[in-house]
Amino acid sequence: MRLGPVAWMVSALSIAVIAASASAISAAPMKFWNLTTNTITELSLAAPGSNKWGPNQCLNDSDKSVDADERLVLKDVEPGTYDVRLKDKTGRLCVVKNVEVKSGSAYAFSIEEADLKGCKK
Repeated sequence: MRLGPVAWMVSALSIAVIAASASAISAAPMKFWNLTTNTITELSLAAPGSNKWGPNQCLNDSDKSVDADERLVLKDVEPGTYDVRLKDKTGRLCVVKNVEVKSGSAYAFSIEEADLKGCKK
């Protein structure tokens, strides 16, 4: 079966739209989604087990914190596995180990109350 010129154009346009959509998704900034019940005031990532914490990602937000159910743009973070340290407005300090950070989705990772075990105040 041979395609006519219009069919070729439609096929080429469809492929271009799909490629552009995939590119836009992968180019979107990675975000953290706060599914805890409290506002987070500090959020840092480290290679698993290293305790070499990166910068406070909350500083990327206009009010320097991440409210419950808010998403935060991550800067200078590559996909991979990290330990995540967070401090909330109540003063609770928690470390969540071996969190998978992904690109290409609506959010890179989330943390919820059930993930917060062994926190200190």
